Amino acid sequence: MKIYTKSGDEGETSLVGGRVKKNDRLISLMGELDELNSFVGLARTKASSIEVREQLTVIQHALFDCGSDLMYVEPRPSRLSQEATIDLESWIDTLTELSPPLDKFILPGGTEAAATLHVARTVCRRVERSMIDVPQAAHLLPFINRLSDFFFTAARYENAVKQKADIEYVRSAHVFKRKDGEQ
Repeated sequence: MKIYTKSGDEGETSLVGGRVKKNDRLISLMGELDELNSFVGLARTKASSIEVREQLTVIQHALFDCGSDLMYVEPRPSRLSQEATIDLESWIDTLTELSPPLDKFILPGGTEAAATLHVARTVCRRVERSMIDVPQAAHLLPFINRLSDFFFTAARYENAVKQKADIEYVRSAHVFKRKDGEQ
């Protein structure tokens, strides 16, 4: 099987049941899901926790299911099970219990794994915003919404595993205070 088909050289691509322009909102959303899946793959290579790596692998398969659901011009039964969202909620609860209490806003960062998970979180939020404009994706919104929460929680857990404190947000006026006390 050849990787290139040349069928998209004129700016259209095929879905099951028809062809659409490559800049169609649905195709853009599928590209964002692919981008998110790539960041999840990167995060998996950085994660120090075996549990988080395994969870990220499951998530990659689920994201592929999301893309598969969108490949059809006509709606079909979802490949993504409702249990996928329930699993995310369970993982979030467990990782939250294993992380320090959160009582302040935090900045993205800490370990390399945590920073990568925060990038995945922000890409996931973009995917969620794009899904709102694509009626075929409405059934995927709960999973994607919970997924961004998972990335946040997993990032905090990765910091905790490596005993790296989250970076707490401090109002910028305090950060930029001059040494002589003047602002």
